[in-house]
Amino acid sequence: MSDRFEKWKKGLAKTSKATFGQIASLLGASEISDGTYEEIEALLIKADLGVETSESLLEVLWERERHDGITKTNQLTAALRDELRLRLDDPPQMSLTSKPTIILIVGVNGSGKTTTIAKLGKRFTDQGMRVIFGAADTYRAAAVDQLQIWGERLNIPVIAGQQDGDPGAVTYDTVQSAVARQVDIALIDTAGRLHTRFNLMEELRKVHRVTGKAMPGAPHAVWLVMDATTGQNALQQAHAFKEAVKVTGIILAKLDSSAKGGMAFAIQKELGLPILFAGLGEKAEDLQPFDPDLFVDGILAQKELP
Repeated sequence: MSDRFEKWKKGLAKTSKATFGQIASLLGASEISDGTYEEIEALLIKADLGVETSESLLEVLWERERHDGITKTNQLTAALRDELRLRLDDPPQMSLTSKPTIILIVGVNGSGKTTTIAKLGKRFTDQGMRVIFGAADTYRAAAVDQLQIWGERLNIPVIAGQQDGDPGAVTYDTVQSAVARQVDIALIDTAGRLHTRFNLMEELRKVHRVTGKAMPGAPHAVWLVMDATTGQNALQQAHAFKEAVKVTGIILAKLDSSAKGGMAFAIQKELGLPILFAGLGEKAEDLQPFDPDLFVDGILAQKELP
């Protein structure tokens, strides 16, 4: 078994144990009965796929049972795996069409933005790219300090301003510095904010506009960090961010701490945005490019890792 699959299996252990692994065990134990689908549906909803997604998935499985002549539960397991996979798009290949490429990182308080930025910075520098951080979360001193500590560890320069200062000014300075230093990627941390606070979302729109003034065409990407432990509750937040700053991709953080990994399917269906990375642990290398095949195989794993 590959090391990559082991990493995904371990990172998804809570989701597998709580829901999908139970489905796999259920389907490996008996003939298909009238109660089989009811149990599957209850587990899918529990995994935070959402009622609509769960019902549509069950309808397709029911139709495949009749059309394909499925009689054994192991055949239904294979069908379930296929249908889950069909509901996840392959993430696009990251291409640096601009130098520097300016990426805004957004999300609510506590979603894991700053730590995720550090992990992204390490990933990109390990790939030979030159990176700069922008500490535009000026309201939380700990966020600036945290990013500066990571910058020192990774030898990545950090552009910061005064606490409670203008995040737009820090953003502008970061983009200008990225251009002057000829780096490949600028990752800009923004203040975590509740999607229901209109004034804060307006400020985030301002930060978005400022990047374009500092460099025409920027930002080249806006990545929303979502906390997997919040499940379906995160979707309403995501809709607000998508509308405010034209989010282009999702980073699903804390997936290893969540039993609600099914929200990946809800994200794909309701937001229509690619999941770019998944957080499978605390180490920098545990931020993995999202792999739909390994994700589905990981959540359906029936045996727990030691």
